[in-house]
Amino acid sequence: MAALATSAILSLRVLILTSLLMAPIGAVAYTKAASLGIGKNGAGLVLFVTLQRQAMS
Repeated sequence: MAALATSAILSLRVLILTSLLMAPIGAVAYTKAASLGIGKNGAGLVLFVTLQRQAMS
């Protein structure tokens, strides 16, 4: 039982840390996509394809 609690606490810490690090990046990406739209060339295309692949898996 103690191992399960330790594992749950560790998972929660990792989730919190990940969300704290990814939230600003997500906010910037959202504002850029909402205002100007992501261009479908160069880095914008790579980002678009990567996000589509992640959404499909």
